[in-house]
Amino acid sequence: MRFQRPPFRHHREREDDSQSEPGAGSRESEYLRDLADEKKTIAVHLRSGETYRGFLEYYDKRFVRLTRQGAPNLFIFKQDIKYLSEE
Repeated sequence: MRFQRPPFRHHREREDDSQSEPGAGSRESEYLRDLADEKKTIAVHLRSGETYRGFLEYYDKRFVRLTRQGAPNLFIFKQDIKYLSEE
């Protein structure tokens, strides 16, 4: 039995969630970059009702890293975030 490799897919053929709303990803990215660069204290309100406070250290397409003082850092998936508020 031979191992068969899946067919090659060019990177442009992949489905990309960010293309569903033109321009929305760039505004979000600019806002998150501003929060991370200035190390502003923010509150992250989750869909489950929990709220965490800290500053945004890193963000990606799928999650953000919240650095908290005196508590463990959190990696939070964007799909679980209801909204962010600056403090």
